[in-house]
Amino acid sequence: MKHANPGSDLSPYDKIHMIGIGGIGMSAIAELLLSSGKKISGSDINSSEITKKLAKKGIEVFIGHSAEHIKGMDLVIYTSAVHADNPEYAKAMELNIPTMDRAEALGLLMKNFKEIIAVSGAHGKTTTTSMISMIFEDSGVDPTILVGGMIEEISGNVKVGKNDYMITEACEYKENFLKFHPTIEIILNVDEDHLDYFRDLKHIMEAFGKFTECLPKRGTIVANFDDYNVRVVCADSDKKTISYGINGDADYKAINIVYTDNGTPSFEVLKGGQPYCRFELSVPGKHNIYNALAAIAACDACGIETDAIQKRLKSFHSPKRRFEIKHKMNGITIIDDYAHHPSEIKATLEAAGRYPHRKIWSIFQPHTFSRTKALLSDFSSSFGKADRVVITDIYAAREEDSGQVHSNELANLVKEEGVDVKYISSFEDAAKHVASIAEPGDLIITMGAGDVYIIGDLIAKILETQK
Repeated sequence: MKHANPGSDLSPYDKIHMIGIGGIGMSAIAELLLSSGKKISGSDINSSEITKKLAKKGIEVFIGHSAEHIKGMDLVIYTSAVHADNPEYAKAMELNIPTMDRAEALGLLMKNFKEIIAVSGAHGKTTTTSMISMIFEDSGVDPTILVGGMIEEISGNVKVGKNDYMITEACEYKENFLKFHPTIEIILNVDEDHLDYFRDLKHIMEAFGKFTECLPKRGTIVANFDDYNVRVVCADSDKKTISYGINGDADYKAINIVYTDNGTPSFEVLKGGQPYCRFELSVPGKHNIYNALAAIAACDACGIETDAIQKRLKSFHSPKRRFEIKHKMNGITIIDDYAHHPSEIKATLEAAGRYPHRKIWSIFQPHTFSRTKALLSDFSSSFGKADRVVITDIYAAREEDSGQVHSNELANLVKEEGVDVKYISSFEDAAKHVASIAEPGDLIITMGAGDVYIIGDLIAKILETQK
């Protein structure tokens, strides 16, 4: 999209309108701008808890888009889901009002901070960002926090701090993270995703390589060296790199891993090959050991006391929708998880396998047609650790259905893998089906980045009537 150049500074703009303000990233930026004294308004297609919260804070929120909303505005910020025919965006073009996308706005806000920790990677960004943020909080550092999920301790997805630190997620989609100005970059993993934009894995790795170039000379990369793609990306960087891992040599290495009956791990960490500290987690799964190692390495590099890191990781609980225990009823446990990529599904089901259960149910809502089509084969082999699988219709998000892929096709491929799977279109029918068969001791996990959690709530309501 072509637009009037807004410059490299947000200070000249007093009245700012945000198209798609109800998004997790846009709402966080809105609160940051509001805290700096800007007059903020915004619009979104639907009302939500986020838009209601913003309205309570004094932001004028419109439900629905109209050209009238941007009259008198100094700047318009929009999400990547906004197209040129959006009436508000089109009006901004007509009136020559400066516009910028969400990533540009966040990048400019970063210039107000001396230290920016940017957490990148295909998987684990929200949990790792939350871990680091809570460790900083408990250490009295008071950082500004932007996270792609809801954290109970800060009552949302953003907190405006009084320190020079900003801790934020850095998403690779459309190479948005290249607009950021981090001083510490965490690269959790590099995997095939967002293939509606990226050509292939090589293209994704090239983007991460460019991301490392966003660091200043004094900048630091914290990298998962158990991930081959991450190692390749870091090999071409001249920046200081701190490595972590479990399997190979690394600056921070987890050894002697032990799991509790609930699947939560404890492990020792070697730092530079020498004993450093033993850590316990309250979140399950091997993938959370990797997330914790990234947090440990980053916080240690920033001078946070080891005791503070150890204490906070032990009490840390995941943000909403990250292996979130939603209901326990009639001996059945219902968990919701954001897993929407084959690697994430496998990691979540592996964690679930260590959790007490009779049978594991996976209720999966594929997220976007492009991802489902591009990774169809990988998705089909992701459910091996589930006893029963239900697949619902694809959540379109920003896309339109081109008719090239359907959930029923995925269900058939999963069935070929020897998995007990059923395609059920409606949430109500899926909930009735699962509730009618599930037995005490079963573990039901709703999975996806859309609104699949509704099925878990519907199941709980049905089970409530069966008491």
